[in-house]
Amino acid sequence: DRIYTLEEVADKMKVTRERVRQIEQKTLARLRHASSNNNLRSFLDEE
Repeated sequence: DRIYTLEEVADKMKVTRERVRQIEQKTLARLRHASSNNNLRSFLDEE
């Protein structure tokens, strides 16, 4: 498994490194939010 740099991804997608970083941060925030929603949903279903 290879880890790509922001610059490599940016070149491939034809966007800036900063845009790749922004997309990465937004995606990680959404995943964190979805995870906490699932935990809350499980907690509420138990009651």
